[in-house]
Amino acid sequence: MVVAEAPPLYLGLGRLYERELDAHGVGAVMLTHKWQSTDLLAPHSDIDVRVLLPEAPVDWEEWNHHLASAHRSAVRREVSHGRLLEHPPGFAFTAAEADGRLISAPELATWSLISGSARDFQRWRSRAQMAPWCEVDECFYRGILQARLGGRYQLAADSTDNVVEDITAYRRHCVAWHYLAPCWFAAAALATRTRCPGKTAALTQWRPDGLDAYAELFLRHSESGPDGRPRSPHLLLRAAHVSLEAAMRRIPDASRPPDTGKESTRTDWVMTAGMLRVRVARWLYYLDPPSGVATEYLIRREAKELRSAAQTLYALAEDGPGPAQRLAARMAGLIPTGPTTADTLRATLAHWHRQKPIVRDFLSLTPDDVNP
Repeated sequence: MVVAEAPPLYLGLGRLYERELDAHGVGAVMLTHKWQSTDLLAPHSDIDVRVLLPEAPVDWEEWNHHLASAHRSAVRREVSHGRLLEHPPGFAFTAAEADGRLISAPELATWSLISGSARDFQRWRSRAQMAPWCEVDECFYRGILQARLGGRYQLAADSTDNVVEDITAYRRHCVAWHYLAPCWFAAAALATRTRCPGKTAALTQWRPDGLDAYAELFLRHSESGPDGRPRSPHLLLRAAHVSLEAAMRRIPDASRPPDTGKESTRTDWVMTAGMLRVRVARWLYYLDPPSGVATEYLIRREAKELRSAAQTLYALAEDGPGPAQRLAARMAGLIPTGPTTADTLRATLAHWHRQKPIVRDFLSLTPDDVNP
């Protein structure tokens, strides 16, 4: 089933994407996207898909070629899809991993259903919402803040290459929805120790004293200013800095809540594998996009996630002398950790093909093999 309450544009986009994946033999049993339907603001928000598979494919490399072809076909349907379907899915998991509570709870809590079993999806999301707060949550939400605060968010770096209408409105959207809203979402979660399902929900429900006006401003970021003219992106950015500085004072200092031991290790493994499972599809698409679609900025952005994956894998490799830990170290050695360019991605594709057994074994390793 498809979620009925999704905005019409994204409802249709989800149905199209499901058809394309089916037509190309991707074999998904469920499709979800990150964030809630109210967080998808047409025509500027892209849809960030997660793929759930009944089981690991026999050949991940071949599966990624199918996924890249499906994504390319979906983007070709409309000029606007270059932005709305900015990149192939961000993660791929098996249904058993979701059923086993091995997907990061704060990540899963943000999901919305595109297609698949509504009963299974609701069960997984309810469990994610109710799970005890742990170190995974602290890392997840503080990571969002770390990536954006202290001058790390740069409006000029939010590419407009695939935006087909009203660039100024898109830049206002970037300030509000790529900078302020994710930080507000993370701050709300840390301040209340609850997993907020989305950015709109955070702006609506978390209103510390004195910050109501800021929350309202960014919920209606495209409205006119006092002079009746639309606010400029740079004035909106200035207001975002001020409001976030005030909001950060409402969250506690970093802490280390009780870790979940083996379960935390298994979750780290599944999240890292889930992200790396779709990398080949992303690179294939970025290196050969449909005509008129820009992907250079997406290629540059790969470096951040790849560095994070390598760091996690090296940490997992130090967890013991077992075969899973040795496999994590081997996989980490296959990941480029410097700046990413088209040549970097081509070289890595060729390297992963030559080392196909290592990549296959890592991507398909079950959590029980990681930590029996």
